[in-house]
Amino acid sequence: MKICEIFASIQGESSLVGIPMIFIRLTGCNLRCRYCDTQYSYSEGEELSVDQVIDKVKQFKLKYIEITGGEPLLQNEVYELMNNLVKSYNVVLETNGSVSINKVNPQVKIVMDIKTPGSGMNHRNYLKNINCLKKTDEVKFVIADREDYEWTKEFINTHTFNAEEILFSPVFEILDPSELSKWIIQDSLSVRLNLQIHKYIFGDKRGV
Repeated sequence: MKICEIFASIQGESSLVGIPMIFIRLTGCNLRCRYCDTQYSYSEGEELSVDQVIDKVKQFKLKYIEITGGEPLLQNEVYELMNNLVKSYNVVLETNGSVSINKVNPQVKIVMDIKTPGSGMNHRNYLKNINCLKKTDEVKFVIADREDYEWTKEFINTHTFNAEEILFSPVFEILDPSELSKWIIQDSLSVRLNLQIHKYIFGDKRGV
């Protein structure tokens, strides 16, 4: 499988924000979101076996792992990797929501994007995934502007989620978090504001 990078950092997003975590970033993505902050993951990386990835992970003495991308579910080996990792770690999968999640090990916590119009990729949402989500999974909407916000409100009003956590994430340095916070409060939405706090801690750079 092609791996872009493996590193340890503080989880900056989701309900697990603040937890020290190992990140395994797989190479390759089938989407081209306008605000993408990991374009280097489209092609950079090295070929590693599942065993080699696990050996690298063991260098870090942490119990949480996030598998991300790019889009990790584009590589078939990721299922073997997840099946092995859940034996020893708390595993999180971040996926862009365009690929079926029905083969993901149920012990893996899924954080799934639903693309808004601001991404330019909302036509690629694989909506059947909504029915595959578990109670412990999370749904993330990355919001660029008021249009995205209104679109997202309508979406959550017309769809039923098993996942208890719904995340609203402002595009970094595009939508002021204070603006999004005001909208959420004014509309009394039962959602979680999702800031990329690793960027506030370390800056907008890779490997953190």
